[in-house]
Amino acid sequence: MKRYAIAALEAWKESANRKPLLLYGARQVGKTWLVRDFASKYYGNLVELNFFTNERLRQIFDANISPEFIINQLELLYNTKIDPQKTLLFFDEIQESQRAMDALKAFNDLAPQYNIIAAGSFLGVATARQAVGQTDHYTLYPMSFCEFLEAKGQENLAELVKNHQTDMLTEPVRATFEEALRQYFYVGGMPAAVKEFVETGDLKRVRIIQDKLLTEYRGDFSKHIDKKDAPRVRMLWDSIPLHLFKENKKFVYKNVKVGGRASEFEVAMQWLIDTGLVYKINKTECPKIPLAMHYLQEHFKLYMMDIGLFGAMARIQPSDLLLQGTDIVSDMYGALAEQFVLQELKTVGLIHLFYWGRDGSARSELDFVTQIDGKGIVPIEVKSASNTKAKSLQVYIKLYQPQVAVRTSLNQYRTTGTIYDIPLYMISQMEQLITEN
Repeated sequence: MKRYAIAALEAWKESANRKPLLLYGARQVGKTWLVRDFASKYYGNLVELNFFTNERLRQIFDANISPEFIINQLELLYNTKIDPQKTLLFFDEIQESQRAMDALKAFNDLAPQYNIIAAGSFLGVATARQAVGQTDHYTLYPMSFCEFLEAKGQENLAELVKNHQTDMLTEPVRATFEEALRQYFYVGGMPAAVKEFVETGDLKRVRIIQDKLLTEYRGDFSKHIDKKDAPRVRMLWDSIPLHLFKENKKFVYKNVKVGGRASEFEVAMQWLIDTGLVYKINKTECPKIPLAMHYLQEHFKLYMMDIGLFGAMARIQPSDLLLQGTDIVSDMYGALAEQFVLQELKTVGLIHLFYWGRDGSARSELDFVTQIDGKGIVPIEVKSASNTKAKSLQVYIKLYQPQVAVRTSLNQYRTTGTIYDIPLYMISQMEQLITEN
């Protein structure tokens, strides 16, 4: 399956100031597959080091992390010649060896000619605890909607989205997009689930894979975090669908545990964020530039990394999503639509997302706000169907007069004054659509 992230790896390879690359991403999002695919296209040789399964590797790095010593040892261990220009060194599960992480700086300082990518299921946790300097960084997310389309063989639909061909969105084409969107809402973007769906079309088998992934994640909670924190991680993780199906979707600790407090779950939440399993979106009441300096730490929403896993945890069934005529103006679709928009925007690099709200008698709330160069702060209202009565968006516009406002739903693309109506299936192209006009 094609992953668009390979373009970022290509750019990294050609960079004049290339450093060892840290490839972040949750477990099973396809990091290892991506690196292998990249190596097969651009290198004559791949030397893959797995620090979780190979004790000898840890012994080598524990002994000496000078690049000359490491290269000599690897050539002996793998019976290969490591040409700096033709060989990609892949340090997989690098978080299992602090000395291997330290070696990245040594390679950058003393032997920058070598091509090195490092990845790991818990790399975010490891680097949060122990900073690693002199590296480049890239985060791999689950497969996007366009990647899903291409995997299904609908490359023409994916190209229509990527080329912003809004004039081609006739009623039949929109219906085809909506059908694919409903499928993606169920399957999600985890590569194993997408592969199963593409090869068999069996949604029961897709759900088995999703449940297996969720079981593995829950197993990780016990293996990779202190025993006293593991139950809290599990409780917090299990509560995310409950929060997202509530009207305002705000995270409330008492919904995790009766009498729950922030101090009790702080470590657990940060662990889930660092592993890439959860996204934390903070609230702003005063949307000013820069947004990163005007948010409320104590008010936030938690989203999952993948819409398919979210649906599996919530026990959403195929008939809930895929039957024609299903009522999509429901709390379920609203939660899924928000999760989808968040995923799509994260995947294309809009990682600094917040939500806006004000309390009191005139309570209003917007799903997302973000900052886009040249357009200032952009409010985003998410609607799950064609019903686009967006009172909160109108309140926001009246209060702050933004240059651009976005409303995303299943409606046709159009612009009305400062408001851009962007179909859900094209929301990944939001930045391009509002800056081109």
